[in-house]
Amino acid sequence: MKNSYLYLTFILILFQMNLSAQKVTNKDAYNYQVREEQGDLNNDGKIDKIIVEMDTINETRPLRLQIFLSQPNGKLALAVSSTQIIEPQYPIENHGKFNGYQISNFFIEKGILTMWTEIKGGNISYDFKYNKGNFELINVNKLTNNATKGYIDENTVFTETKFNLITGLKTETDEVYGAKKPLDKRKKIVLIKPLPKIQDVKFSDKNLY
Repeated sequence: MKNSYLYLTFILILFQMNLSAQKVTNKDAYNYQVREEQGDLNNDGKIDKIIVEMDTINETRPLRLQIFLSQPNGKLALAVSSTQIIEPQYPIENHGKFNGYQISNFFIEKGILTMWTEIKGGNISYDFKYNKGNFELINVNKLTNNATKGYIDENTVFTETKFNLITGLKTETDEVYGAKKPLDKRKKIVLIKPLPKIQDVKFSDKNLY
């Protein structure tokens, strides 16, 4: 009887250990690489790297952006990690439905890291520049349209927004495809200080711009 009790206790302990191991394994399981881009991000003449990985265990399919900077010893060191800048493929609010957008693309050119993302009715891009140990948001460009029928026609109005966060100048231009002149153009100054850091930018911030 005593041996049976000890055996049962042993089985229960193993079961709990297995559950704990599963929890550790399943937590933040960013196990599938989706994007990789290389280039000089901090103007030191060395090649840096960014990668985007997906957690295929989590049913929302979240994505993680990581930035690695080259060190004097030639190795790469993690500088930034963010799980909130890219929208999950199956957001909780969609109740299991795909968000309909392709995974964000990243580009490195002349020391600027650009993130291009699809949004409802268009797209938005963010430009980040390395400054004193941080990647700061310096430009936002957004293009949207007011089509409601599922297609674009001659009456569709496109709105292009250009926001220079360094100067604070935000310009919005409304146009109809094929027209020689814009329908409307609006300018205003919006100062954001300090400049947002890449690790603080959320995918929902697209509504701020």
